[in-house]
Amino acid sequence: MTVPSLASSLSDSVTASAARLGMADLAPQLRRSAHADFQADGVLAAARTLRRNPRQVAAEVVAGLPDDGLVASAVVAGPGFVNLDLTDRALLAQLIRRLGDDRLGVGTPETGVTTVIDYSQPNIAKEMHVGHLRSTIIGDALVRILEHLGGTVVRRNHIGDWGTQFGMLIQYQVEHPEPAPDDTGTMGRLATLYRLARAEFDTDSAFADRARRRVVALQAGDAGTVAAWRNIVAESTRYFTDVYDRLGVRLTDADTVGESAYNAALPAIADELERRGVAVTSDGALCVFFDDLRGPDGEPSPLIVRKRDGGFGYAATDLAALRQRVAELHADRLLYVVDARQARHFRMVFDTARRAGWLPATVPAVHVAFGTVLGPDGRPFKTRAGDTVRLVDLLTEAVDRAREVVAAKNPGLTGAALDERAWQVGIGAVKYADLATNRTRDYLYDPQRMLALAGNTGVYLQYAHARVRSILARADGGHTTVDVTATLEPAERALILDLDAFADTLAEVVAGHEPHRLCGYLYRLAQTFTTFYEHSPVLRATGPQRANRLALCHLTGDTLRTGLHLLGIPTPDHL
Repeated sequence: MTVPSLASSLSDSVTASAARLGMADLAPQLRRSAHADFQADGVLAAARTLRRNPRQVAAEVVAGLPDDGLVASAVVAGPGFVNLDLTDRALLAQLIRRLGDDRLGVGTPETGVTTVIDYSQPNIAKEMHVGHLRSTIIGDALVRILEHLGGTVVRRNHIGDWGTQFGMLIQYQVEHPEPAPDDTGTMGRLATLYRLARAEFDTDSAFADRARRRVVALQAGDAGTVAAWRNIVAESTRYFTDVYDRLGVRLTDADTVGESAYNAALPAIADELERRGVAVTSDGALCVFFDDLRGPDGEPSPLIVRKRDGGFGYAATDLAALRQRVAELHADRLLYVVDARQARHFRMVFDTARRAGWLPATVPAVHVAFGTVLGPDGRPFKTRAGDTVRLVDLLTEAVDRAREVVAAKNPGLTGAALDERAWQVGIGAVKYADLATNRTRDYLYDPQRMLALAGNTGVYLQYAHARVRSILARADGGHTTVDVTATLEPAERALILDLDAFADTLAEVVAGHEPHRLCGYLYRLAQTFTTFYEHSPVLRATGPQRANRLALCHLTGDTLRTGLHLLGIPTPDHL
């Protein structure tokens, strides 16, 4: 059974006291305070309902708190808040419970919940660029956290592997069988072919017509065309896998389900929408209209399910995927980690699916939107030539810069060991810089700042974890027997309180789909540990005090390691 957090236990005590006073509806919110261990609110709202003085009501709540050894002092503050300090014994007893729990107090509230999460979404025959970074990293962190909380998570990498561009690319290969410039058999070859094919498609109408006919052949299952398409998909997939391996994310080939997988279902999607009256024909296209969504000209903005030429766009594919995820994968929650510019599209898709009966009210569908990666100039990140930055180049630069930082700090580290540490630090820095930013905001990609040993960076947290491990190594591991009769110093109290907030923080991350809350928690924990280490020496302490402090080091190291792991960030024992 999971041990409740101290905040939860205090909330229960305040609620019980209020209930005895006839305030059964009081729902106190406990938060950390600069004036006490916790501050409880909720009395103000209850007092208004009772038409009584809030400070008097708060005083009665304080007087009714149980004498169970949890609360050392409780005082009324401000217009009706309750400031609460815990006993040292209660804090140390909670430390013992956390040390005895290999899950660090984190329960499994997601047990029985199936979440389908759509993230990364690269396009076949195109290299992944910096725009794919946030979707991949944010999605991976949410997957890890939901799984850690006991949930069943179905990963979906919804790749663009269908459409006109494939007719264009295959037709160009048929007409130009000679190797493309710089043909190395890698993704670069496909990217070059794509640029050449696009140039010819845009300038030669006859070629464009032949490319469109090639799309028809692909959709009809022409053997040669399908074989060429499969080769392109296979080459692209190998490239995606390499990028995911570099990033250390959990996406695999088995998680990839391209648009093509839903092709056979699209006619039925269109027919059902039309039969139910959700979609109507407008100017030859099958469209869904929304009363509150209009374009700049004031005209209704439709979701086009079937184009006037009979073809289907990605709106139809998204609808087919959504229906399949609910009906066949039995999703209890749908998450789409896609940049904020697609907000209007997903609002239309979700609304259409609900009107069609494919998305029950009991299944939330959430667009987990995120902002843009900006360059040092504060503009969308581009190369000097103005091109989109390739993701591989960005990762290579981060690891190369990390190698310099690591080598300067550890001159004796060389060869494969240096390469591994550089990857751990460089990729960790990239991930943390992304995840530490509120996902709805743009963020500045600054390698120098994100690799700094000080400040809110992944390197700082990795260093904090390594320092804890170093302390424990010098103590020969020590023992973790805790003396609950000891008197705690302020820095020790603060560290126990921060450690106890881990599970509550993960609950907040899931509630808002906001990994930055975990980053903020880990950064505060590392800062609190630094203060503790400076004011409460560990290795020079003796007796029960040394044992208690070593126990705090153990729990801090394990919490930092687990938290960083949930963000997909490595935690080397040495840095």
